[in-house]
Amino acid sequence: MRVLGINCLNHDAAVSVVEDNKILFAAHSERYSRVKNDMHLNDAIMQEALSFGEPDLVAYYERPWLKKTRQLYAGQWSEAFSAENLPARYLKKWINKKITYIDHHKSHAAAGYYTSPFKEAVVLVIDGIGEWDVLTIWHGKDENLKKIYSIKYPNSLGLFYSAMTQHVDLKPCEEEYILMGMSAWGKPVHSDRFYDDLFSKNDLLKLNYNLHKGLGSYGENEGWEQFDIASSAQKVTEDVLKNIFHKCKTLLPHCENMVYMGGVALNCVANSTVASKIYNNIWIMPNPGDAGSSLGAAAAAVGSHLEWDGPFLGTEIVGEYPISDLTNSLLEDKIVGVANGRAEFGPRALGNRSLLADPRGPEIKDKVNEIKKRQKFRPFAPSILEEHAHEIFDMPVSKVPYMQYIAKCKHPDKYPAICHVDNTSRVQTVSEKDNPGYYNLIKNFYQKTGCPMLLNTSLNIKGQPIVNTVDDAKAFAKHYGVKVMY
Repeated sequence: MRVLGINCLNHDAAVSVVEDNKILFAAHSERYSRVKNDMHLNDAIMQEALSFGEPDLVAYYERPWLKKTRQLYAGQWSEAFSAENLPARYLKKWINKKITYIDHHKSHAAAGYYTSPFKEAVVLVIDGIGEWDVLTIWHGKDENLKKIYSIKYPNSLGLFYSAMTQHVDLKPCEEEYILMGMSAWGKPVHSDRFYDDLFSKNDLLKLNYNLHKGLGSYGENEGWEQFDIASSAQKVTEDVLKNIFHKCKTLLPHCENMVYMGGVALNCVANSTVASKIYNNIWIMPNPGDAGSSLGAAAAAVGSHLEWDGPFLGTEIVGEYPISDLTNSLLEDKIVGVANGRAEFGPRALGNRSLLADPRGPEIKDKVNEIKKRQKFRPFAPSILEEHAHEIFDMPVSKVPYMQYIAKCKHPDKYPAICHVDNTSRVQTVSEKDNPGYYNLIKNFYQKTGCPMLLNTSLNIKGQPIVNTVDDAKAFAKHYGVKVMY
């Protein structure tokens, strides 16, 4: 059975194709339209998805009519009464098949559980909003998912974090990762105030206000520093998450395996300080947000574990990984782009659509931030040979191939380009099995320099999607003056 999984009409639209238990394709719509966080599908992504064959079933990542009831409750009148956001009508442009609708949180849960290495697991989903659910806990066992606990809108930890993102003049539902990066520069001096004002202390997760529309004028005359707001928001988030993870332990005390999904699972700082301290065995599918739910909807329709070979599931740029040319550019220019193989499915560039640099130079961080037009305070991630990771970092888990955790660098003076202000890094460990071309590039660089890692950031500039095709790579090189090998 071939299943077409779809997420669209909200934000970060995506399409996946699953045949029996094999993932054939999974990609973000924005990579084709070149519109960041594009909510719409387009002809290019649909043509590529349908090139794998006519689907037997179309699975959609949420239940639109149930979502409309919540939109009515929230006063979102235009969305609730619009017929333009009904997928049955919208999708007829590309495919005319009956749609199977999957609960939003079940799509998240299925994306995690059915790609995980676990036959039995606690499955935790935390996001901004589903139809009504904002937090769910599931028991995954013997290929079945059973919801055993839920919290409903508007009591959302994701909405709290998005409201704080907006409160420091960042874009909610897009730039939460910047708020997370800001948190290390401040102090959590307002965390008690935030908790007392905004959360009920008698409940696991209950907000005193609906933060869906932000925080309004909250604290605007207090003289709060933005970095302190970020640090305080991060501290509150981690405190609430700690209680949630302990709740999972209480509900399924015998279960040692955790699958963690939803947009909140992208908070790699919290993953390191909370999740890894409570569960030893954690699987976070590398696209845990709504785009990943296109794969989750397909997985839920299949109803069994998929063959997970990694996140390289998108458009392919054919050719050998240009190890020699990339190494020479790194040695000469210190910075180079690569666009090769299949594109990553998820928000992290993992070596196939990456901007790479020597992590040792004190000026490299500012140069790369200038190229990408990012704020200078923002850190960069290192990609390190898996076998050398524990020599340089205090790793919270044994390996992190998808950049889902942070780790303290033991030698920050040696590697200033990949260390944040608190000397942490969002580490990517690379093995030959994960990505042989990228692994051998880093190994080649190590043999010539003694440095077993590279700075790795996505091949894009702030506010634009990651490079997808050869034409995109050429345009990036032309506009930003950086060599891109493909």
